[in-house]
Amino acid sequence: MGKQKILIIDDEEMILSMLKTCLQAEDFLVYTADSAKKALELLSAAPDLILLDINMPGMDGLEFCRHVREHISCPILFLTARVTERDVVTGLTAGGDDYITKPFRMEELLARIRAHLRREERKIRSADLKFDEELLIDYNARAVFWGGQELDFSKKEFEIIGLLSRNAGMVLDRETIYERLWGYDGEGDSIVVKEHVRRIRNKLAEHTEKNYIETVWGVGYRWAK
Repeated sequence: MGKQKILIIDDEEMILSMLKTCLQAEDFLVYTADSAKKALELLSAAPDLILLDINMPGMDGLEFCRHVREHISCPILFLTARVTERDVVTGLTAGGDDYITKPFRMEELLARIRAHLRREERKIRSADLKFDEELLIDYNARAVFWGGQELDFSKKEFEIIGLLSRNAGMVLDRETIYERLWGYDGEGDSIVVKEHVRRIRNKLAEHTEKNYIETVWGVGYRWAK
């Protein structure tokens, strides 16, 4: 079994550095993010536990938690200076699993982390996700969401999205895509890939102007990084 992964999200560099050093010394694999936006990108690492500050500029910790909670099952522990009972209730209602107030003792934090990870080992299903701002691809659920709303993609459309997005930045030609998803014995040819990509683009265009699937003329397609 590999090292357990912890994602720390806090806009205070000193806290990020201190927690990273301490948790690495305890043999955890640690990822850090100083904003919710950066944290969304790091969720693809499938952390086993998230330490999340509430007070951050832009998307705060509560909003971040609400945004991702339906799609990840790992424990989320709030780290915050807020101490009222209402704050605690708000954090737990947003989907948090625990609430640790600043300043805190490292021994207590480690004990809480280990307790949550022990419970998770019995039931955890690692998240397999890709976030890009409002777009979320949940590979386990074979579903694509925009702003929390599930988009309607066919089985083969999702498979194309999955293949390209898992290889973001890599150009795949139509023949390769066809062979991987339909097989060598599939009835048809790579032109069907072109039609599926057109449909995917049309559906995404209803929600965003970003072109996620780029055409590399004379070569094939790639998922935009």
